[in-house]
Amino acid sequence: MTDTDVVDQLPDWLHPLAELAGSVRAEQLAPRFPHPPPDARPAAVLICFADGQDGPELLLTQRAATLRNHAGQISFPGGASDPDDADAVATALREAQEEVGIDADELLVFGTLPTLWLPPSNFAVTCVLAYWLKPRTLEPVSTAEVGSILHHPIHLLIDPANRFSVVHPTGWRGPAFEVGSEVPLWGFTAGVISRLFAALGWEQPWDDNVTRPLPEIL
Repeated sequence: MTDTDVVDQLPDWLHPLAELAGSVRAEQLAPRFPHPPPDARPAAVLICFADGQDGPELLLTQRAATLRNHAGQISFPGGASDPDDADAVATALREAQEEVGIDADELLVFGTLPTLWLPPSNFAVTCVLAYWLKPRTLEPVSTAEVGSILHHPIHLLIDPANRFSVVHPTGWRGPAFEVGSEVPLWGFTAGVISRLFAALGWEQPWDDNVTRPLPEIL
């Protein structure tokens, strides 16, 4: 299947993202730490879009509350690469199947974003873009890792009323989204979404001077 064939199967609202995927630079998505060092561990996440009941949506997971690190944090499905994974796409698809039970044949992969560095874990993360052909209700497969699954409407993500900045106890400050959970969408995932939506022209003006502290759970 050619790239043109793939794009032709996408809804019109995703065509700009398919075009952007080939030209967006790492510096646009992660201006502070765009390039992984040579010793970074390969990983991949699935940025999965769908046409849901409330319009275009994005698939997100909430990490289990029992995890030692980042309990309750909102993230994309994904994780570290296995030696048997052929590439980043294979990693993202395998992890999504293991975490939330979505199969590769349900998805139309239409691109990848530049590999970005996640300093706290020293991961070199590749974001894999996919369209979910026939969305359905999902339940966590790996309950040790995933507490819940969010089929979150994009119009709520871009609503300025749901946008703010968070301030970490270390002094780090970054974009965040209200998604109806105790812990907001913040950190690496929120940064990628925020800057990707801005590059696409989907972003609506919001006040980044509005800040909230991160919950104690972190």
